[in-house]
Amino acid sequence: MRVSLVFLALLFTATPSLAQEPVDLELVFAADGSGSIDDDEMALQRAGYAAALAHPRVLAAIRGGYLQKIAVAFVEWAAPESQHTIVDWTVIRDEASARDFGRRLVAAPRAVWGSNSISNAIHYSANLIETNGFEGTRKVIDVSGDGPQRNGRPLELVRQTTLLKGITINALVVISEGGGYPGPSGEPLTEHYANDVIGGPGAFMMTARSREEFAEAILKKLILEVAGAESGTNAAEASDPMTGHAATAF
Repeated sequence: MRVSLVFLALLFTATPSLAQEPVDLELVFAADGSGSIDDDEMALQRAGYAAALAHPRVLAAIRGGYLQKIAVAFVEWAAPESQHTIVDWTVIRDEASARDFGRRLVAAPRAVWGSNSISNAIHYSANLIETNGFEGTRKVIDVSGDGPQRNGRPLELVRQTTLLKGITINALVVISEGGGYPGPSGEPLTEHYANDVIGGPGAFMMTARSREEFAEAILKKLILEVAGAESGTNAAEASDPMTGHAATAF
């Protein structure tokens, strides 16, 4: 018996530490890479995220946090079988780390294929948060897309499961030329994302009415996410950090 106790003590002592690195925010960018996004649009998307992350306003928001660092991963998604981590978890604490993340993002090859599965994108992103080496005060999935849920896991089940894990889901809806795609029941796409996608403490949604507005919308949204801004939770309208006006129009 005494030998067994000694063995167990040695075993636990030799076990590597599972301590996670604390950060102010764990953030997954889950960007639409489906067939509706051509190569030029994807390059524009990625450049927008890269520029926003290194923007002085975002860096100031990071420095304003208690720990002054966040952990970020970038995912692109499409069909139920096609979600890919384009840039894995990276600690952003200053301009150098933000620009390095951006360089890796814009240089990575395209990987996704197929049509929209927002549910599988959320499930994949939540798993990334659960299995990483960080412990954030806040955990956020930032979904961007120009189309509705089409296939894959049941969206409401995935959404509720994710929210129960303490993960907030925000969204950036891109309204493509001609008014954009409708939701699954023919409702406006913004309504679909507001009712069926976003959720959790301080959840909000923004819209970009064109690809030209995309980079500006990402910047405004990222400032709010890093700063931990709170808004309503049902079809929320976030306050634009640049102007103070509502950031979402329905």
